[in-house]
Amino acid sequence: MKKIILFTMLLVSGLTYSQSMLGKGGKQLNAGFGMSSWGLPIYVGVDFGVHEDVSLGVEASFRSYRDRWGGIYYNHSVMGFSGNVNYHFNTLLKMPQEFDLYAGLNVGFYIWNSPSNYYGSHTSGLGYGGQIGFRYYFNSKFAINLEGGSGNAFSGGKLGITYKF
Repeated sequence: MKKIILFTMLLVSGLTYSQSMLGKGGKQLNAGFGMSSWGLPIYVGVDFGVHEDVSLGVEASFRSYRDRWGGIYYNHSVMGFSGNVNYHFNTLLKMPQEFDLYAGLNVGFYIWNSPSNYYGSHTSGLGYGGQIGFRYYFNSKFAINLEGGSGNAFSGGKLGITYKF
């Protein structure tokens, strides 16, 4: 009987310890600032837990910046709409629940708006990339997140907040 109780306690504590913060069926809202060579982007997105260790997300971003071409200054703006998939390493690495380490891929469409007399090479189109990120949850609802990536709208990375609902 003692072995059954001990086994049950270990199983329950192991399952509780290894669950990721988002988990299957979970939702979280992300917002913040990005790093880019083309202005300071802002973003907002939502992630959906489709498996204990996998999330799918959508994101919208916006930035505006000023560029000099041929001695003339031009104002530009970029809007982005993207989707992402991330694998969360919490279970695999047996991380405490306040931490969330993830990596994944993204794909999106970016709309560049430049003046009609601008002769530079900014064009709208499809973009894709990868990211690796980290969240620290202050409690069961709020976290701060830091993400780095390449090939997408935030080639330098992002810093923001997360609200789990």
